Amino acid sequence: MSHYEERLQTDLDAIRDQVEAVGKAVTVAVQRASRSLLAFDRAEAAETILGDMPINRAIRAIDKECHLFVARHLPSAGVLRFISSVLRLTIGIERIGDYAAKMARETVQLSEPVSDIVARDVELMSEQSIGMLKQALRSFIDGDAEHARGTMGMAAQVDSSFERVWFDLLREGEEKSRSIADLFALLTVFRRLERISDQAKNICEETVFAVTGKTKAPKLYRVLFVDGPNSCWSPLAEAVAAKGFPNSGAYASAGWAPADAIEPALEAFLESKGIPSRHARPVALPTTHDELDDYHVIVNLGTGLHGHLAERPFKTVLLDWDLAPDGPVTDEVLAEVHKQVAFKTRELMEKLRGEDAD
Repeated sequence: MSHYEERLQTDLDAIRDQVEAVGKAVTVAVQRASRSLLAFDRAEAAETILGDMPINRAIRAIDKECHLFVARHLPSAGVLRFISSVLRLTIGIERIGDYAAKMARETVQLSEPVSDIVARDVELMSEQSIGMLKQALRSFIDGDAEHARGTMGMAAQVDSSFERVWFDLLREGEEKSRSIADLFALLTVFRRLERISDQAKNICEETVFAVTGKTKAPKLYRVLFVDGPNSCWSPLAEAVAAKGFPNSGAYASAGWAPADAIEPALEAFLESKGIPSRHARPVALPTTHDELDDYHVIVNLGTGLHGHLAERPFKTVLLDWDLAPDGPVTDEVLAEVHKQVAFKTRELMEKLRGEDAD
């Protein structure tokens, strides 16, 4: 190894060591924030808040070292990917430190200790988020892309836990067992724990990029089109979306009062437009929370959907397009609705994926 290569490797190792150290610091900060909440320990919460200052200074020091590294070595290929990933990763790490401080600030403001149910939720979400953060950081330091890919899947567990937490807090609010101010504070804490898992996922994505050069794949959005019978308008919207934006989403349609068969006029119309029909018969609207929560967007083309949803999925966006006309299904009506659906579908997918949606 040449003297230049030795110097480059020494500088790389120094940056990697700094990232590992600040990663451990933010992990400890989140642990302390959770512990202070569970113990209702305002003194430890205060120390956690103050501990965010050294973390911020360490982040600034890493950023400075990365810029000096680039100026000194003019890196390329894998080394440049690593440095650029570190610069993005430190933004996420600094935010995690901010989340820990915010959790501690909310603990200081609480009027009383958390209930047993909330304490259980805190312990679960803390364990999940901190566990994911540790694995994500370890993957980056070790340059282990496969471990990073496996770690990303842990985010779904945290999301599921957050949804249960939401209902636990709602129950406490309905029972009036805590003040509204306390409930908002606790919701903020749980939202920060969820965001920690999101940042850990970002760290994993940076690991994959630094090691392999592969960037994050564009998100595929799941869209459900709904009307009453699911015999004409919602299947039309599903088919139009699948034809126009096959690489941007996964589409389905359903009805809360499904008919016995698809409208024959729709099948003929789709065939004349060169649009493949998506299914042979109407489908019933999913009824469970988990099934509906699987969709990023639910589009209601008629009226009456909201009365058939027992629970609104927390993360799913519900849209009302109200494009399903009454009366006979004629070629003229189909053509007009097709035009409106095509316009609104393009508008939706460009919002979700940008102007390059396809």
